[in-house]
Amino acid sequence: FAGASQLALLQGLLRARDDAAHDALTGLANRRMAMARLDAAIAFARRQRQPLALLAFDLDHFKRINDGFGHMQGDRVLVVSAHAIDAELRRGDLGARIGGEEFIAILPGADLAAAAAVAERIRARIADTRVDTDVGEGIRFTISGGIATLGDGDDASSLLSRADATLYRANR
Repeated sequence: FAGASQLALLQGLLRARDDAAHDALTGLANRRMAMARLDAAIAFARRQRQPLALLAFDLDHFKRINDGFGHMQGDRVLVVSAHAIDAELRRGDLGARIGGEEFIAILPGADLAAAAAVAERIRARIADTRVDTDVGEGIRFTISGGIATLGDGDDASSLLSRADATLYRANR
């Protein structure tokens, strides 16, 4: 009985740890986990003298989806988007939902060209996606992205800020 109780406790702790590191809606890493992984990826890239890229994404006109179809359908769009992002990442990359309709992807070993290729695959996959509503309507949507590659003075915050700046330019 004691062994079974300890096993159940350990399983509960592991589930809680997993829940604390992942977005409940999409299953992607959450902001806290992503920033910790970004810190680690920056340190590794510097030690190994390897490139590192960060992608920032935002669903275009997401408020219109929520206003026009409802928040439940908006949540479905977020989940489908998260799966599309995750499906197009390379092995070793990390996708995360960092808030609302905002996502990032950490790409260890990726230079600007490799990061642009990943971003384009994600953009194209989402552009080809349709989320069917309960009443048979189809929701089509797009995503904008920005890219930043690790520079000499970057930390996680500055790299994210630069990726966001390129994302904002793409949104315009």
